[in-house]
Amino acid sequence: MFGLFGSDPAKKLRKAYNAKLEAAMLAQRNGDIRTYSLLSQEADSLWRELEPLEKKRE
Repeated sequence: MFGLFGSDPAKKLRKAYNAKLEAAMLAQRNGDIRTYSLLSQEADSLWRELEPLEKKRE
C-alpha cells in the first residue's frame, strides 16, 4: 500500500538507458563512431544495473 507512491528505480534507469541508446544511434548516423562506442558502453553498464531490477519486478 505504501509502495504505491514510492519512486521506481527501474523506471529511472530504463529512461536513462533508452536515452543513451538513442544518443548512440544518432552519433552512429552522423558517422561519429568513437562517440557511438562510448555511449553504447555507457548504455551497457546501465543495462547491467537495470537487468536485476527488471527480473526482480517479474
